[in-house]
Amino acid sequence: MIKDKLPSSFFNPVSILGAIIAAIASITLIFLVILTQTQATYNVYMDVFVYIVVPMFLFMGLVLISAGMIWKRRKQKKNLAASEKSVFIFNLKEPKTRNSIIIFVTVTILFIMSTVIGTYETFHYTESNEFCGKLCHKVMLPEYSAYQLSPHARVNCVDCHIGNGVNSFVKAKVSGIRQVFHYLGSNYPRPIGTPLEGLRPAKETCEKCHWPQKVYSHKLNHFKYFLRDSANTEWDIAMDMKLGPSTKLSGTSRGIHWHDDPGVEVQYKANAKHDTIYWVKYINKKTGVEKIYEDEETKKSSAELALLPTRTMDCMDCHNRPAHEYRSPSFYLNNLFATGKLSTSIPWLKKVAMDALKNKFSTTDSALTEIRNRMRTKYQNKYPLAFQTYEKQIDSAATIITNEYLANAYPEMNINFREYPRNIGHLESDGCFRCHNDKHKTADGKKITKDCYNCHDFLKQGTLDKMTFCDINNSVKWLHPIELEEDWEKCSECH
Repeated sequence: MIKDKLPSSFFNPVSILGAIIAAIASITLIFLVILTQTQATYNVYMDVFVYIVVPMFLFMGLVLISAGMIWKRRKQKKNLAASEKSVFIFNLKEPKTRNSIIIFVTVTILFIMSTVIGTYETFHYTESNEFCGKLCHKVMLPEYSAYQLSPHARVNCVDCHIGNGVNSFVKAKVSGIRQVFHYLGSNYPRPIGTPLEGLRPAKETCEKCHWPQKVYSHKLNHFKYFLRDSANTEWDIAMDMKLGPSTKLSGTSRGIHWHDDPGVEVQYKANAKHDTIYWVKYINKKTGVEKIYEDEETKKSSAELALLPTRTMDCMDCHNRPAHEYRSPSFYLNNLFATGKLSTSIPWLKKVAMDALKNKFSTTDSALTEIRNRMRTKYQNKYPLAFQTYEKQIDSAATIITNEYLANAYPEMNINFREYPRNIGHLESDGCFRCHNDKHKTADGKKITKDCYNCHDFLKQGTLDKMTFCDINNSVKWLHPIELEEDWEKCSECH
């Protein structure tokens, strides 16, 4: 019956295999589409099968059908003598010809429709946050986890990582295909390097929502630190952050955000990681004044500087981890104490926790066991009385600390706050001190200052029972909770 309706060229092993594959793929595709529309939870891998894998098998089946028919027809022609039988006759009166045309047109229309819909859905799927963060789970887990906890968690990945236009789209997808092969072969660096050379300018990303003309005045920040003593003593600091002028009416020409003032341009030359800056050029666009500062300690020759790329400073040079932050143990332990998740009543807890987190862990599993073991061993050896009294609380604290560590470090990928430093401030990394270190000087001796009060004033500081205050228009003298050595240079050496 089927042989009467289809051309004889269809009946060959290749075309029949293709028909079986296409039929199975079609049924599977319909089933999966219905399943994705009705299931309550979203599964990123389901979309991979629906819009990429199954359509590939459907296309392969149709190609095999066509290839088999062409092969069979050519074989038939070779076996026939040169006669009228070998001439192709297109006769709509023949049922086989009509059936072939109907099947071909129907399959072609369905294939084109499924291709259009599939291409549209595939495009949107590859632009989704789930595709970016979940598909290559092992590699992207750290970035995706940090992104979900960031202030930009409602901004789509592609809004910052992929530019507008066809060129940016094609470039991103070609790069993505290459990265997939690296992922499948487990051939990728750990950690993934930050591609600073290909960083999109802030005008195309940050300034879609934020813009330099927006004036920010001073901001009052309160910080709670906890010392590494037996009482985990709280040390409070209130700072007047000079983001801009003291009043918004004064414009953008002063304060920390002066660096991105539209009337000013700051250029610099640095190493590959941008954590050592050799050369800084200041340009006042209104007056034409230019100044060049060079680091006198890591001074480069003119020939060496000429080989380095020149970057114009923008938002990303300070706000370099806007959606993927990994914080230091000092930072998140202070927050755990401040929010009451860790109790200051457990003697020496801050010190013991910092010591336990000092060295790296090789795997997540080792961190889960070693942090607790290190803390217990430290207490048993150095503070046995405290351990006897607070053993259960210490074990509970170790669980909380371990969870916080694993939210900020990923051992298998060698990711932590040191590998991906945050350039805002100067506690966890050099940050501001990359330039503001009293070492970058002009030829006539002018320097980029390291003066604390240039960016912030201290309005209060001290322990709860011994606090020093001043009014908003002044500053108390900064005092470190413990005595520092005379030759200290960087806060990040301890913090």
